[in-house]
Amino acid sequence: MLWKALFASLLGLAAVPALAAQCEVTVDSTDQMTFNQKALTVSKSYKAFKVTLTHSGTLPVQVMGHNWVLTKTADMRDVASDGMSAGADKGYLKPEDTRVIAHTRMIGAGEQDSVTFDASALDPAGQYTFFCSFPGHIAMMQGALKIAD
Repeated sequence: MLWKALFASLLGLAAVPALAAQCEVTVDSTDQMTFNQKALTVSKSYKAFKVTLTHSGTLPVQVMGHNWVLTKTADMRDVASDGMSAGADKGYLKPEDTRVIAHTRMIGAGEQDSVTFDASALDPAGQYTFFCSFPGHIAMMQGALKIAD
């Protein structure tokens, strides 16, 4: 009987989005324009939450570059649009854009970059999205970030 209860508990955990048990997470990006994480849940208690972006593909940054950008969901499209205008040399992000909560640099195959931000400063009732700002990638490379109490 105990094993049945344990099995049921484990099944229940599998259905829950990834709750970052540590103060950091790694998100992988690919040549197929995907992130391996579509949703992250971060504790509001984390004053320094670290996201490491890796690129497991084979294509260079100029062809299939990726970054990890966090904004309020309502700001995502405008930030991406302004980023396209900023160009490749700016990592497809408008310099000093106050709508950007956190971002990594643009990386290519075999590279990685990290960013640390204060999750405790974010509103648990707010809606946040992470995405890649390389032109056209936002359609497939985005996910939800939820702040848990």
